[in-house]
Formats: sequence, C-alpha cells, structure tokens
Amino acid sequence: MTQTFRRIGLGIGAAALALVMAGTSYQNLSAQGPDGGGRGGRPGWGGPGGPGRGGPGGPGAFGPMMLERLNLTTDQRDRVRQIMESHRDEQKAIGDREMTARGALNDAITGTFDEGAIRSQAANLAAVDADQAVLQARIYAEVFQILTSEQQQQLKQLQADMKARATQMRQQHGDRSGGQKH
Repeated sequence: MTQTFRRIGLGIGAAALALVMAGTSYQNLSAQGPDGGGRGGRPGWGGPGGPGRGGPGGPGAFGPMMLERLNLTTDQRDRVRQIMESHRDEQKAIGDREMTARGALNDAITGTFDEGAIRSQAANLAAVDADQAVLQARIYAEVFQILTSEQQQQLKQLQADMKARATQMRQQHGDRSGGQKH
C-alpha cells in the first residue's frame, strides 16, 4: 500500500513538474515576440493573455511563425521591433492588470459564495480583456501597414488556413467525444 501511494505521489509530482516546465518554456518562447526579441502583446505575441488565449487577432493574427513565412526585409523586421517596443509599457501594464483581475476573480470564486462579487470581478476581468484586444488590434494594424500588398494577402491566406485547421480540429475533437461539439 505504501509503495502504491509513493508511486502515485511520484507520478503527481512528475506531472506537476512537467506542467511547470512546459509553462515556463511557453512563456520564454512567447516572450520573444515576432522578431525573436522583446515582450509580446497577447497570444500570438506571447503577452499578458498567456498560453491558450485566443480570440480575434489571437494565435494566427501574426506571431513569429507567421511573420517568418512572410519573408520580411531587414527594414521591416526593424520596424516590427520598433512597434513592439513602443507598446511594451502598455503591454506590461495590461498584463499586470490582468493578473490582478484574474486573481481577484479566482478569490471570489473560491471564497464564500457571493454571486454579486463573482459577477463584479468577472466584469473587471472582461474590461481588461477588452483593453488587451484593443491594444492587440492597434499593434496588428501598425504592423500590417508596413507589409507589402503581397505580404498582406499572404498573411490573410495564412490566417484563413489556420482558422480552417482549427475548425477542422474542433470538429474532429467533437467526433471523438461521441459526436458532441465543444
């Protein structure tokens, strides 16, 4: 019996360590931004949205892999870097606000049940998410305008392809779980 508990404990510990390491790796990769340096905005840029966050302009808006496929010139890469750096303080401030709002919501959820407090904290987090989306759109627009018309078309096609793949994956996932779509 002790041997079984020891194995379970080791398994849980290993799984926790793997999750921490994966999260750290993701943050390190995503913090590099689209040009390999600097901090990003939201997912796709590796910013305060954190792993797995999506939405309009999220993963697929254009991240490092997307920009690499566009064969940016050295001048364009420098301009992307400048754009990202010009928004770094805003991104950090929104990231800090999001962590605070998410923590407050979690505290409301795990504390004594108070629907009003939970709704209030959820609304606060939604306002931060809206600010993140606006900043992400602003950065996207600034970067998009430095692309040539051919690069802009190529980016739109890459985004459409990613969206189609994501839809296909969701449908396949739904099919595996008894035909229910999530």
